[in-house]
Amino acid sequence: MMPITASTELLFEVPATSLPVAGSAARFPVRRIYCVGRNYVDHIREMKEGDERDPPFFFQKPTDAIVQGGTALPYPLDTQDFQFEIELVAAVGRGGRAIAPGKALDHVFGYAIGIDLTRRDRQREARDMSRPWEMGKSFDQSAPCGPIHPRADIGDLLAGEIALRVNGKEKQRGDLRQMIWNVPEIIANLSMQYVLAPGDLIFTGTPAGVGPLQPGDRVEGMVGDLPPLTITIGPREI
Repeated sequence: MMPITASTELLFEVPATSLPVAGSAARFPVRRIYCVGRNYVDHIREMKEGDERDPPFFFQKPTDAIVQGGTALPYPLDTQDFQFEIELVAAVGRGGRAIAPGKALDHVFGYAIGIDLTRRDRQREARDMSRPWEMGKSFDQSAPCGPIHPRADIGDLLAGEIALRVNGKEKQRGDLRQMIWNVPEIIANLSMQYVLAPGDLIFTGTPAGVGPLQPGDRVEGMVGDLPPLTITIGPREI
């Protein structure tokens, strides 16, 4: 691959994706978005799929799936079953591969609240046809995410409530201790498959209670003592 230099003429500019860092004017540049599938036992049971003892598996979303809090999102095309999944997000600040679980937290810059938005009907179709999940998971504006809170300021989020409300009514509630694979184990497993780098985000899975959204819904996600992440769902795209 030819390196880009000062004399290179780019055909067009691609906007960089970044998230605010809490308590700072700096922003966290987003490189990749990894998501952990089926990481809470109660969610595996409600979805009626997978063995509770399976090792973690991962899928990705594009960086332009990122949406910041306070945004109104259109109800997306190509779905009749648009669903929410509240998640803790770990932001990688130091890269590596084959990272030992005991060293994994040293690679975390901070934490955020994320919502994995899903076209559930498209995901199920892909599953039933043994195809990748991209059509159900990796679409535009499918990864709302709050500010990154530095680990140096808040410590590690290994326990505490995780919950989501729609129009003020609680839909999901769990505890981070209910993860099958905790954050250090997730990072260790993921780093055996990919070389992690600063700027990577890891959505760590959702508890039970996932469900549909409709135009006009106000969604509020909570993790521990972090400020809530709020989005609203606008009219259907045309």
